[in-house]
Amino acid sequence: MIKKIFIFFLSSFVSLLAQNYALVHGEVYTVTNGIIKQGTVLISDGKIIDVGKNISIPDDYEKIDCTNLKIYPGLIDAGSAIGLVEIGSLPETIDNLELGDFNPNVQTLTAINPNSVLIPVNRAGGVTTVLSEPQGSLFTGQSSLINLFGFTPEQMAVKKIAGLHLVFPSKGRVSSFDKSALKEREKRFTRQMENLDELWVMAENYNRNYQKAKLNNELHLFKKNFRFDPFISLFEKEVALVITVNRDTDILRAIDWTKNKNINVIFSGVTEGWRVAKQIADAKIPCLVGPILSLPTRPEDRYDRPYTNPKFLYEAGVTIAFRTGESSNVRNLPFHTAKSIAYGLPEDVGLKALTIFPAQIFGVDNLIGSIEKGKIANIVVTDNNILEINSQTKYLFINGKNVSLENRQQELYEKFRKRD
Repeated sequence: MIKKIFIFFLSSFVSLLAQNYALVHGEVYTVTNGIIKQGTVLISDGKIIDVGKNISIPDDYEKIDCTNLKIYPGLIDAGSAIGLVEIGSLPETIDNLELGDFNPNVQTLTAINPNSVLIPVNRAGGVTTVLSEPQGSLFTGQSSLINLFGFTPEQMAVKKIAGLHLVFPSKGRVSSFDKSALKEREKRFTRQMENLDELWVMAENYNRNYQKAKLNNELHLFKKNFRFDPFISLFEKEVALVITVNRDTDILRAIDWTKNKNINVIFSGVTEGWRVAKQIADAKIPCLVGPILSLPTRPEDRYDRPYTNPKFLYEAGVTIAFRTGESSNVRNLPFHTAKSIAYGLPEDVGLKALTIFPAQIFGVDNLIGSIEKGKIANIVVTDNNILEINSQTKYLFINGKNVSLENRQQELYEKFRKRD
């Protein structure tokens, strides 16, 4: 009897270590290679080993029957505060903002809380990966692309430094509480642009001196400045400059400002991108669009401008990805996209803007963004179209691990559903 129990636990332990899964008889949305009916996805050692029909399944794989279920690559939120903000009204739980206008050295990865209660809540909605972005004014810091599973921030990282972030100066009101007159806003804008240009010249000079020292094998003599170090990766095109910009006039200024700078540029927000979509497309700048579930920026605009914005950008030739800008409601990411689809964006494009497009924008499409052999096994299995509000996640895999769907909100739901 003791021997049988030992063998049972040993086999269970080996199975846990192996973590080999075969998702069988599902409708596989590969994103890059069409839809496979009655398909199979093999997962082992955190990777997708194979995908297709009539695949031979090794004996040591745990079969998961996905009959009448749909299999998608994990969704990617291209701009969020999850893991950085727990409760918006409590300053001590907010760690995505630093004082001052020049914080390029700040890395959001160092502030991620892997034990955030919001992480399991939001990944249950099918979101497996997010861009964790810093907030502030002018140079706000460096974002990280993370998976929503891991015991440490380093374990969660897909790309430790995804972008260097800049909030572009604007003549518009900074918030609904901003009652400043136009003349005052113009003075503020001029001051910020002068500050931005001055900092940029300093960054270029720093990089020029670094490259000269590197060429002459004199890096040991180079006087390092931790605040300007991130610009080296930017000028070497290892990371992109992610510019938060929303108003049409500001977008045009940002395009003009970046025109002769030999760097990779991404726009984020772009709520009025529809007004200048052609100019963005001509500049070949990809856009992280959203939040979509919002109000128009101007009282005279049509109510549906936030919903149609992605369609106009895509039709103009802009590569788009969706962002929520949220911490607690990242789970609504697919519904931001669904709203845009309801207002004209093709459904297949909407799904790509949640998966392969953001992966391409951040240079990790060899790792995530689609269900392809050799990629990280970030996979969502649902009982309905993942963009439908009544869709329920049945299985979730991150880095090939079958992640529990239990979360705080589910516990509360069950608690009060069963009350006397």
